Amino acid sequence: MFSKIKSFAVILLGLLVLAGCENELELTPEDHRQGAGELLQDAKGYKEFLAKLYAGLAVSGQQGPAGDPDLVGLDEGFSQYLRLYWMLQEIPTDEAVLGWNDEGIPSLNYQNWTSGNPFIRTMYSRIMYQVAQANEFIRKTDAGALDANGVPEADRGTIAEFRAEARFLRALSYYHALDLYGNPPFVTEEDEIGAFLPEQIRRPELFDYIEAELLAIEPELAAPGQNEYGRADQAAVWTLLAKLYLNAEVYTGSDRYADVITYTDKVINSGYSLVDDYQKLFLADNDVNGAQQEIIFPIRFDGIHTNSYGGMTFIIHAAVGGDMDPADFGVNSGWGGLRTTPEFVSLFPGGADSEDAREMFHTEGQNLEIPQMENFANGYAIRKFRNVTVDGQQGSDRTGEHVDNDFPMFRLADVYLMYAEATLRGGGGDQGRALNYVNELRQRAYPSGGTINASELTLNFILDERGRELYWEAHRRTDLIRYNQFTENGIWAWKNNVPQGSPTPAYRNLYPLPASDLGVNTNLEQNAGY
Repeated sequence: MFSKIKSFAVILLGLLVLAGCENELELTPEDHRQGAGELLQDAKGYKEFLAKLYAGLAVSGQQGPAGDPDLVGLDEGFSQYLRLYWMLQEIPTDEAVLGWNDEGIPSLNYQNWTSGNPFIRTMYSRIMYQVAQANEFIRKTDAGALDANGVPEADRGTIAEFRAEARFLRALSYYHALDLYGNPPFVTEEDEIGAFLPEQIRRPELFDYIEAELLAIEPELAAPGQNEYGRADQAAVWTLLAKLYLNAEVYTGSDRYADVITYTDKVINSGYSLVDDYQKLFLADNDVNGAQQEIIFPIRFDGIHTNSYGGMTFIIHAAVGGDMDPADFGVNSGWGGLRTTPEFVSLFPGGADSEDAREMFHTEGQNLEIPQMENFANGYAIRKFRNVTVDGQQGSDRTGEHVDNDFPMFRLADVYLMYAEATLRGGGGDQGRALNYVNELRQRAYPSGGTINASELTLNFILDERGRELYWEAHRRTDLIRYNQFTENGIWAWKNNVPQGSPTPAYRNLYPLPASDLGVNTNLEQNAGY
């Protein structure tokens, strides 16, 4: 089932109401005749519920690609978890522009959003929806609930692993809330089901909670590489801990770089390895073509069984336009939206004309500069993700509408770069190892030769290399904030609604809590500046 999340049962959660999310949350059971107790009687039933938690990162409702949404208030394609997260992490940075005029998109390009932005609001609601689902799974897997449902003793060890995975998924969503919003409402399985106003948690306390959750579940999860592909294992926990610690100074005011070294070391020594060909990571068969040896935690997609107009379908279709041939990308049409900025192109020596960068940019018919945002011809196009296999075959949906590509949320290359950065920031790692890790990535990515020497391995180099290695993988905003280059210092096209770009105020390092939620939940205080 988890091989492509081909099906999942939606457990009856009709009593579950999460206050503070403006009436956008709507849970509808797949079969109204069955209650949770009827479905949750053995490990199979619990696994189907767990599949729903994983699928919540990939789909937007109870049927695909649209028609019975989890959240109402924004187009179902727009409101999918990965699509929203990707947009908030990439569009306000130097890596991406989206030249559509839908309400809320221009302000993401320009970094001049308000607390009424529909994408900011719906990402917040999507996070809280995921948390609500995970909370209910955790409630349904405590000893009392298992006894009440008559779950056999033989299944309880397996269900305990499922419970740890649900706690990981909840920690992941709370990490996204920590990074994007800082001070969200806070609800766990300890809160009673029903309408109430959640209390607000402050950023340092949420950091501590996520850390404690991840440390608690670490021994309960499968060893690295021993779970089904697409499900969390200990390496996924270690990677999320490393990311938490890498950004600890932003989140709490205190650095934790020594802990980054500890947990990146655990991942590096856990059996994951770099795939031989960088492009394999982003193709339709990246679950079987060898890329899975590097991908630590993916969001899974399938062109037939996991349909959505968000996720990878959005990322691939929206990046095709102009004179680009959609068939080259394994899709039936281009949506003509996503491109990149000239400042990002300049991260590559020689720009888009260099031998090593030629495959990643589409420049024919495209202008490097962006004099006008809406015209797809302004800005070089990106060729990173393609819905074709290593053999050049189209993904499983032969109509070309939906794609098979899994999204690599965590992968080993990121861990290598985190180790190198933490070493340079005084975390106590080995600089020789750090240099070797960076050069392994560069030798793979730049066939013409791109190794560096020890004197070239600087923090600024690491930031640029993270852009070159991890572009369009939803890391850029977080990276720029950690380097103090997202708002006041970094400059790129159309930042602050200026063609050549200009600084924005530092308070935009956090997104606002939605105005609509503040109007409902009197326990919440808006982030400074909004």
